[in-house]
Amino acid sequence: MGERLLVVDDEPTVKELLSATLRFAGFTVSSADNGAQALEQARRDPPDLVLLDVMLPDLDGFEVLRRLRGLPRADGRPGPVPVLFLTARDAKADKVNGLRLGGDDYVTKPFDLEELLARIRAILRRTGVLPDDQTLVVGDLELDPDGHQVTRASHPVRLSPTEFRLLHYLVLNAGRVLPKAQILEQVWRYDFAGDTSIVDTYVSYLRRKLDTGESPKLIHTVHGVGYLLRKPKA
Repeated sequence: MGERLLVVDDEPTVKELLSATLRFAGFTVSSADNGAQALEQARRDPPDLVLLDVMLPDLDGFEVLRRLRGLPRADGRPGPVPVLFLTARDAKADKVNGLRLGGDDYVTKPFDLEELLARIRAILRRTGVLPDDQTLVVGDLELDPDGHQVTRASHPVRLSPTEFRLLHYLVLNAGRVLPKAQILEQVWRYDFAGDTSIVDTYVSYLRRKLDTGESPKLIHTVHGVGYLLRKPKA
């Protein structure tokens, strides 16, 4: 995808986790620690969507939203820059205020990452950044990130949540050789003390479900490096 997201949060742990998750999901991500920095970045490189904390060390998120209203959107699209509030401020009055001021959504911390991604994509579709259909296709394999649905040759494939995350990452990087350590970091987000055997195990699970019967193989081993998912040759 590559849609540009701006994450504005003064908590380094939240900002880094969120940025890594969004990049893994295929977005281009920049970040800011405070309101003034966010406004400057939005002027210099207009984002497709801003994820905005309310409690910032200089301007609060509501004031940042007011100032964002006057800035152009990416690629000259009509309308204001979409904003999703992502904050620990969970009072009903804060949520109402954020939406009244023109926020597109309001999510409170702690948040579920999968739900947040679905909300982001919903805003991007609603504001014309993403087309309605975001199904990823490689050969006869189709993967719907929002619906968590996978088909191969039009037949449904049932995957566990971890299998789905692994396949999603392989599909997003179709045609690229992915080292096992990189897959481990991006899919599991921790390193099992450097033991990449978990990657081998789950790739084996995927192969049993995807590369079956007479269907051409999608997942290939690159010995000494990692794995590659590619469209079968015609």
